[in-house]
Amino acid sequence: VQLQASGGGLVQAGGSLRLSCAASGRTFSSIGMGWFRQAPGKERELVAAITGSGVSTSYAAAVKGRFTISRDNAKNTVYLQMNSLKPEDTAVYYCAAQNFGTLAVNIISYKHWGQGTLVTVSS
Repeated sequence: VQLQASGGGLVQAGGSLRLSCAASGRTFSSIGMGWFRQAPGKERELVAAITGSGVSTSYAAAVKGRFTISRDNAKNTVYLQMNSLKPEDTAVYYCAAQNFGTLAVNIISYKHWGQGTLVTVSS
């Protein structure tokens, strides 16, 4: 699976961004997807995950109610809508894919990674 993330940028606190991740190489609807982030000096952490069908999702507590993960299987794309952004959301955001269509919240389940896109939230 090849993944290409886009949509990062600089935004003021309280603003919104939408990240996109285009996938190729496998039947997209058969793979669970996740968005992760890594801030300077910190470990990579799960932000949100979604099943292959898109029916089930999971969010980190820090973003629940502000971020929404979704996917369009016809376009082989997964999205992360980020609203009410805070300076602590500043990080490099990565999309990742499993080899199965399940909902996974542990990083070791993700075998394929995109290149990352930087999100900077100014105060």
